[in-house]
Amino acid sequence: MPMPEVPLPPANPAGVVVDETADSRNRARLAILELAYMISVPMSLNAVVRLNVADAIWSAGANAPLSASEIVSRILPHSPSSDADNLQRILRMLASYGVFEEHLYSSSSSVAERRYSLTEIGKTLVTDADGLSYGAYVLQHHQEALVRAWPLVHTAVVDPATEPFEKANGEPAYVYYGKDEGMNELMQKAMAGVSVPFMRAVLGSGYDGFGGGVEKLVDVGGSAGDCLKMILQKFENIKEGINFDLPEVVAKAPHIPGVTHVGGDMFKSIPSADAIFMKWVLTTWTDDECVLIMKNCHKALPTGGKLIACEPALPENSDESHRTRALLSGDIFVMTIYRAKGKHRTEEEYWQLGVSAGFPHFRALHIDYFYSVLEFIK
Repeated sequence: MPMPEVPLPPANPAGVVVDETADSRNRARLAILELAYMISVPMSLNAVVRLNVADAIWSAGANAPLSASEIVSRILPHSPSSDADNLQRILRMLASYGVFEEHLYSSSSSVAERRYSLTEIGKTLVTDADGLSYGAYVLQHHQEALVRAWPLVHTAVVDPATEPFEKANGEPAYVYYGKDEGMNELMQKAMAGVSVPFMRAVLGSGYDGFGGGVEKLVDVGGSAGDCLKMILQKFENIKEGINFDLPEVVAKAPHIPGVTHVGGDMFKSIPSADAIFMKWVLTTWTDDECVLIMKNCHKALPTGGKLIACEPALPENSDESHRTRALLSGDIFVMTIYRAKGKHRTEEEYWQLGVSAGFPHFRALHIDYFYSVLEFIK
């Protein structure tokens, strides 16, 4: 009796026979589903920040594992309709990404009780004594106006003349922020929440770029002046600090001893100083715009003066490390929200921009895993 014919596996669109039972195909299907559902991660992170989950678990440093019900009783004590089960679903998913640590406890029922504490990643969301955390940065990235831009990412390929944010909202992001007081305040808080830990790392590393003959320092795009304040406290040689940002931004900046808040336009001119500092400024602009900014820095510096730019610097090779993924994801964020041709760059690309702006000397220092400290010396 002849054996029945076994049908061939279906062919893919290229006409190649694919064995869907193969381990490699199983892994591929799993991976694409994870990517398709990836929006659940930032939106859930946004949710736990809005709900103040990290502060509830941290509880003045206790960080004792809590059940979802216990967390709900702390964050929503007067909301009888709140749903602890839905919170647990969010916490469990974020635990798989290392934001929380999940602890399983045996219970009287057959279902183990799940409790959650903060990992090192989760601790970045805890509000410190100054009211800062990475939480504001998470919220700033997921405001409604920004979220509207993401379905239009493909238009950065089709029509790069305007970024997806402008297509979705009718005007560029910085103009939009300037008209919305709430967004402007959140931006300041977000940048402070990211900048302060970064500056602690830089200043605690022994970096001496602000020492020597630097008596006057300008922070371009300094927002509320938090970075400048920390630098002045560390380096007594600096007698004068200038926090330079858009007029509507510095109008909200607090008084800081030794710091003058100056509003202006970096594309027109930058206050003169012995050294100029900026963080995450160049990455949001096109190459030509970066050269213009850097030329204005060059004009404002004496011979031997330096521009110290802290920017995300892309690796040459695209690997699967957390660092590479964070940097490349940030690059797409810039393309989508700020400038379709603004971008993260490699250190070599930054060096070439410096040469075009007139800086003959360059060096890169690696203190933080995300930002590189780039020195351009006149």
